[in-house]
Amino acid sequence: MSGPNTDYDPVEVTPLHADEVERMRTEALAAIENAGDLAVLKQVRQQHAGDRSPLALANREIGALPPQARKEAGQRVGGARKAVAEALAERQRVLEAEHEERMLAEESVDVTLPWDREPRGARHPLTTLQERIADVFVAMGWEVAEGPEVEAEWLNFDALNFAPDHPARTMQDTFWLQPEGSGMVLRTHTSPVQARTMLSRTPPIYVVCPGRVYRTDELDASHSPAFIQVEGLAIDEGLSMAHLRGTLDHFAEAMFGRGITTRFRPSYFPFTEPSVEVDLVCIACGGRQPEVASCRTCKGEGWMEWGGCGTVNPRVLTACGVDPDRYSGFAFGMGIERTLMVRHGIGDMRDIVEGDVRFTLPFGMEI
Repeated sequence: MSGPNTDYDPVEVTPLHADEVERMRTEALAAIENAGDLAVLKQVRQQHAGDRSPLALANREIGALPPQARKEAGQRVGGARKAVAEALAERQRVLEAEHEERMLAEESVDVTLPWDREPRGARHPLTTLQERIADVFVAMGWEVAEGPEVEAEWLNFDALNFAPDHPARTMQDTFWLQPEGSGMVLRTHTSPVQARTMLSRTPPIYVVCPGRVYRTDELDASHSPAFIQVEGLAIDEGLSMAHLRGTLDHFAEAMFGRGITTRFRPSYFPFTEPSVEVDLVCIACGGRQPEVASCRTCKGEGWMEWGGCGTVNPRVLTACGVDPDRYSGFAFGMGIERTLMVRHGIGDMRDIVEGDVRFTLPFGMEI
């Protein structure tokens, strides 16, 4: 009886031929070398090292060989695949370095270029002055109160002792909102904020009320249909005109510097009694002769009008639920535009409201 037959005939598997494996290896290395960027290299990796690449398919054919032939074929295909993987890794490193170098060159910033080619901005002086005024009164122990710009007629007029036929209620002075008879207006002063405060709080009350108000004025050198007003209200036991005078003198010094002189002139307002206008001595001529006669700022009068003030009318206190027999108070109101004009010698209100950056830039970024 004869022994087992150990001889075999090699199975002819073309992808495993030495020449074919070398061709696939050479073709893959050439494609890797010619990859000019990372995107192309990614495609080359898929074509020559992916699951469907020629070398990967050849590796699968090794199982078709007899056991005695698999080792040699495996070493041949494995060596080729290793060479391709090493070439891919090296090319990846080179291309990533080139990409980073190129990005640094293309996105570099020349720190020697001028840094101020875009001009600096500036806060509007009305904003900074409004905040400064609020700070002055907060430092005195007052509070800042705010209210809506669309206001009820009762709060804007009736609660403040404006008679039903008062001229301020007409279409020529007040912006009324549709529909007709709605009883809603664009507030003509910030006094409704004072009324709201008295209705919602118990004295003592010390509040300052800055905000935008609206009146049917034409825009000219000294008037605007929309402007910012600041009003103050103090309600407590025993307050008098003397307290009002001291408060306004301190306010004037904070705005225009020490030594500024103020005066009261008798006037009339529905919500105060007695009522006065407060004037400032002209900051241009100082109220001195003979400079007064030729002064264009005060037009030869020596004084400049600043605002109105007075002792709160008892009718207003009653309408807002405050006992006039126990409490008294004072109120005042000034236009912030007028204050800015006097403070900085601005001659035309239109310069303030027209939004020209050349006007705001000199004031800078004061906070």
